[in-house]
Amino acid sequence: MNAILVGYGKMGRLVEEAMKEQGFEILGIVDVDKYASAADVPGVPDVIVDFSYPGNLEGTVEAAKKHGCALVEGTTGLTEEQLDLVRTAAAHCPVIQSYNFSQGVAAMRRAAALLAQALMPGFDCEIVETHHRQKVDAPSGTAKMLLSAVDPAGEYQVVHGREGRPGARGHEIGVHALRGGTDPGEHQVLFFGEDEIVEIRHSALSRRIFAHGAARAARFLQGKPNGMYTMDDVLDGQ
Repeated sequence: MNAILVGYGKMGRLVEEAMKEQGFEILGIVDVDKYASAADVPGVPDVIVDFSYPGNLEGTVEAAKKHGCALVEGTTGLTEEQLDLVRTAAAHCPVIQSYNFSQGVAAMRRAAALLAQALMPGFDCEIVETHHRQKVDAPSGTAKMLLSAVDPAGEYQVVHGREGRPGARGHEIGVHALRGGTDPGEHQVLFFGEDEIVEIRHSALSRRIFAHGAARAARFLQGKPNGMYTMDDVLDGQ
């Protein structure tokens, strides 16, 4: 199986390693001092895996549509318009877009949704995420995924931190971002009830979990019909 990698930072290098372990041959890499876009890479890929930055997205999507190959999109900080662009690719190829490719996070998202159904609105919910000091976006894409899991209809006001005299808590979910050091990522979802607290937590000890998850997603998409898939599908498929 042939792959094109878009992005060759810390994550890109780990993705390359994981893809090779999964039996993929790397046709080329899009990055500074390498190929300018996925369309420039010779050969026909079975999958394009993108862990770069939002500016690469349009070229990546167009290349996936041109080849009709699978697309694994892991770039963070995408706008709604860019996410719509990813969705358009699903008419031409199988696509997984996720802000987190960890199997544990996929399971955590399911658990958070089940807990929210069972406990809310009787319990208050808060989401806390922690990342390294160089992370660009806040809150993390994973925190947004967890927020969507506990409040799929968008019924709650989202509060990013509190200060001054905010008064009694309203119909809200707090989403808080901590930044420091080299932490690859930790996420907590907390449900506060009368005299009890329920907490679920995921701690990433290495970025390798995301790289191996992306490789599993790439393999999962092989032979699948065109359309949008999720890490839940990968989890079920295994």
